[in-house]
Amino acid sequence: MSLLAPDPTRTAPLPLRAQAGVRDRWLSERLRDLLPELMDRTGIDLWIVAGREYNEDPVLATLLPATWLSARRRTVLLLHRSDDGVTPVAVSRYPVGQFLPAEPGEGPAGSEWDVVRRFVEQARPARIGIDVSADFALADGLSHGEHGRLVAALGPYADRLVPAEALVVAWLETRLPEEIEALHALHGLIAEVVAEAFATAVTPGVSTAVDVAWWLRQRLHDLGVEPWFHPSVTLQRAGVPLVDQGGALLPAVPFDAVVEPGDLVHCDVGLSSLGLRTDTQHNAYVLQPGEDAAPEGLRALLAAGNRMQDLTVAELRPGRTGNEVLSAARAAATRAGIDVDVYSHPVGVHGHGAGPAIGQWDEQGGVPGPGEHRVHPDTAYALELAVRGPVPEWGGQCVRMGLEQGIALTGAGVRYLGPRQTALVLVPAG
Repeated sequence: MSLLAPDPTRTAPLPLRAQAGVRDRWLSERLRDLLPELMDRTGIDLWIVAGREYNEDPVLATLLPATWLSARRRTVLLLHRSDDGVTPVAVSRYPVGQFLPAEPGEGPAGSEWDVVRRFVEQARPARIGIDVSADFALADGLSHGEHGRLVAALGPYADRLVPAEALVVAWLETRLPEEIEALHALHGLIAEVVAEAFATAVTPGVSTAVDVAWWLRQRLHDLGVEPWFHPSVTLQRAGVPLVDQGGALLPAVPFDAVVEPGDLVHCDVGLSSLGLRTDTQHNAYVLQPGEDAAPEGLRALLAAGNRMQDLTVAELRPGRTGNEVLSAARAAATRAGIDVDVYSHPVGVHGHGAGPAIGQWDEQGGVPGPGEHRVHPDTAYALELAVRGPVPEWGGQCVRMGLEQGIALTGAGVRYLGPRQTALVLVPAG
């Protein structure tokens, strides 16, 4: 079944009801086929994920049925590793999808924490994972109040509580093959929307970067694939050099400036659909009267960016830490004579996902904590970087070319998701 439904004029997402069916099927497969292996790998016998309405653990949404948009009152999920796989149990006032009720036919007796205590006494797990983490916000979702109640309820069993950070990261970063195919399709959709924006929303002499950003946001909303951050659109032009902002060289053309012929237009946009997210950056050049191509200096800079993508991908190997990938990629850039910042990150159920950080724009020497996490197969990344170099046609002015492309790492190697930008989109002068 295709994850994108045909539309008379374009590719469109599946209807919401069909999306819910896909998401629930994926959850069943992940609980059945993926979670037992991850719990064994991280040494967790019982994983407790708890949250209250409007104060949910970020992991909770990845375990709930598609029709649940939040926790209800207090929702406690118990995932117990046994010889038969993983038994999912819910301690809740409401039935939770495929999770078994803690006390079938009766519902919770006493407080939810009393039920959790009885379950632990019966299961007798050696290591109980809870979502607390100093390095990953997505693995630190157990609130202070809920942690205190859990510790009090468990009594002597509280000594068996351990951080579930490694399990949370593995659960969030690992993608099923069908999820990777969905990301591939969604990256194709976002490339289509960006191309449409460059073709119809960029009107030289009229549009501003702000106008284009709002056009992108509205278009995604109308298509039913909400952006997970407000789109960013920036301009660079001859005679307006980059400026140092917090240690980074960034465009200095004001956001409310009107797009002019000769401008380099850059956009950063991401969508949400099927419980997954994308993160993409593309670039366009506004032709000047009489031009039929972008200046060679800009085209060469994009080629250097593509070369840097390949160099980074070549260093993305299972077992390495994010910092090791970063160091190797930057060493390769030095050998190739490329001035670059690499700041790639996992992407999947979250735009800036849990997993190994491969640099940050202000951390090019390595990222403490997340940068020490190791790369695993069956994961997806936003391959994000920016190259800089002089453009002769702009009087040798330094230009920044930011690129961001979805990729997936599997046992077969690295795959680019959606169409990769290898040529500047050309916008007519008017």
